[in-house]
Amino acid sequence: MVERRKPLPVQDAIKKVMQLSYESQIEMLPLAESDGRYLGVDLKSDHDVPPFDRSPYDGFAIRAEDTYESNQENPVRLKVIEEIGAGTVAKKTLKRKEAIRIMTGAPIPNGATAVIMFELVREESSQDSSYIYIKRKVKEGDNISKQGEDAPKGKVLVERGAMITPGVKALLATFGYGLVPVVKKPEVGLFATGTELLDPSDALEPGKIRNSNSPMIEGQIKAAGGSPTYYGVLEDDFEKCYSTVKEALEHVDILITTGGVSVGDYDYLPAIYEKLGATVLFNKIGMRPGSVTTVAEWNGKILFGLSGNPSACFVGFELFVRPILKRALFSKTPHRLKSKAVLQKDFPKPNPFTRFVRSKTEEVDGHIQVIPTGLDKSGSVTSLADANALTVLPGGTRGFKAGDVVDILHLREEGSIQP
Repeated sequence: MVERRKPLPVQDAIKKVMQLSYESQIEMLPLAESDGRYLGVDLKSDHDVPPFDRSPYDGFAIRAEDTYESNQENPVRLKVIEEIGAGTVAKKTLKRKEAIRIMTGAPIPNGATAVIMFELVREESSQDSSYIYIKRKVKEGDNISKQGEDAPKGKVLVERGAMITPGVKALLATFGYGLVPVVKKPEVGLFATGTELLDPSDALEPGKIRNSNSPMIEGQIKAAGGSPTYYGVLEDDFEKCYSTVKEALEHVDILITTGGVSVGDYDYLPAIYEKLGATVLFNKIGMRPGSVTTVAEWNGKILFGLSGNPSACFVGFELFVRPILKRALFSKTPHRLKSKAVLQKDFPKPNPFTRFVRSKTEEVDGHIQVIPTGLDKSGSVTSLADANALTVLPGGTRGFKAGDVVDILHLREEGSIQP
């Protein structure tokens, strides 16, 4: 007897997944190996940056008040009493009509209230003394980088969950992070199902197709910040499938299977969930493609049963797997960004369920336009290559026409708005 499944609304299905308590752990990595990882803690300044008043230019440290009467006709003459470079501190304190030659990054000497750049002075030197002439009034504080102006001590500079970019690495180095606390990549196992599947490098055979889902999902897992392990194709034997799945669950945080979640004679995943004693959150969603997407929980591990059809598999990952991976990495915006767009092509097909159409966007005169890419069928592969968005068409309608304003989910950006 064919199992009857009651479809769950998409929003409710997303909520059920996001209510799961899975969260990743923290590990320490050398700074040089931290690129592209996600911060496991808030990055705070443990000292002022800069840690002292410093010069941002090569020039002369002076007392601004010594220049108040200077002009083109009557330049002020200051005696140069010392020279300091970055990493050294002046030994003398500036007095009236004195200057200290200073290099970029050096601390401002005692008594100095401004810095004037080399190119704005005229220098004059003799055997035993050196002077500069200034033909303009200099304001107090000119060209001085104040202590803490970049980052005062205790300020949160980068929140946990942020990706470590070259700029973030600079901050980590500034504050002495030789070892960086990063979020451990979620370990994600991946199985395909179906004896009709060939490896990508295999020659085609009658009745066979190459396995496109596994490379696709591996790419999606990596893009979301996870670490994928492909375990191969499950055999069409229940006991072997069960033991293989249970063994894999010992080594991963999340397990994804593609195909095998329908109600056909060789769709074993529902029975495997039952034998494991897993809690099934749902096994049918009111959406197209991917209505048979199934999610279960077992001993703190999450099992995602995605459709075997490529487009349905892709959409199921984006809506349900990706957000839980991003949240495990402490992302505050785990869902794809949602916005409005103007549909550029009629979509007359009525549907009782919400449809997610692989689409491409273009901005014209400040408005986003969207058009479906390729064939809108769950088994389509070509529609995925050019897609940079999913057009969201609510169910229960008679179709849509070009010019209608629709919701889209951007596949290249992140946001805090749920689909």
